[in-house]
Amino acid sequence: MYRPFAFLALALVACSPKSETEKSIAVTGLTGITYPVPDFSAATQAKLDSNLRVAVENFEAAPSEDTYIWLGRRLAYLYQYDSAIAVYTAALEKYPNSFRLLRHRGHRYITIRKFDLAIEDLTRASELMKGAPLEIEPDGQPNKLNIPLSTTQFNVWYHLGLAHYLKGEFEMALEAYRQCLAVCENDDSVIATADWLYMTLRRLQRNEEASQLLASLKKEPVIIENDSYLKRIALYKGELAPEQILNVSDSTADRDLTLATQGYGVGHWYLCAGDTTKAKEIFRQVLAGRHFAAFGFIAAEAELAKLE
Repeated sequence: MYRPFAFLALALVACSPKSETEKSIAVTGLTGITYPVPDFSAATQAKLDSNLRVAVENFEAAPSEDTYIWLGRRLAYLYQYDSAIAVYTAALEKYPNSFRLLRHRGHRYITIRKFDLAIEDLTRASELMKGAPLEIEPDGQPNKLNIPLSTTQFNVWYHLGLAHYLKGEFEMALEAYRQCLAVCENDDSVIATADWLYMTLRRLQRNEEASQLLASLKKEPVIIENDSYLKRIALYKGELAPEQILNVSDSTADRDLTLATQGYGVGHWYLCAGDTTKAKEIFRQVLAGRHFAAFGFIAAEAELAKLE
């Protein structure tokens, strides 16, 4: 079949079996370490490959903003980040004012540690989406209740705040997270945003505001997927000890993601307490994990790059 876009060929290659010597590099970390595309279980690989083939078929049948987005997302779930970015870039040539496309490309620029490009995309997205009604963003990897919890607007502000935070631009991160909190529509979104907002305020030494933020949160929020952020909030409140946050059972679903998320929170807690040595120790533990695309993992890399 004739394929007018090179990334379609790359998409089909992405779900082809690879030998050990053919494993491609997914990401080069901030410390220069390269992370190869990991192995999936046979069942997971089959599901991801099937989803990608469907995305390719849908795109070929009717190229559109939406089918571009899903093609990019399915590639990213297979750790083919450069190919996903190529898809979004091609789409933006056709839809230059799509804040949805800019949101997704900005996210993946964060994943590959190109924070300036992420900020450029997400800032532009925040400008383009002004006045647009909040739109629920469908999940590519649904939570346990299969209930989408975020909007496109939430994701633009959330990722923009993160990109600034990772660069140490805390005043800019603060503004983005405040905008994000204003568009939160459920407890999961509030807790995740409040967590990063709290850490940003601590880095700006606005400790009274940070304490007021914690006091403003619900005592018993209804959480579907952001349990790790809720535990970090409990740490900040003094309701859980650091050791309890770091103790993640081997049976935990998405254990590597949980370790990265909770581990970074603990490391940052020590950093704000002035214990740089302990913070670095925890950040190294996070980087010993395998979820190199997790925001906690990337944040731990960024902290160590500044501290060492």
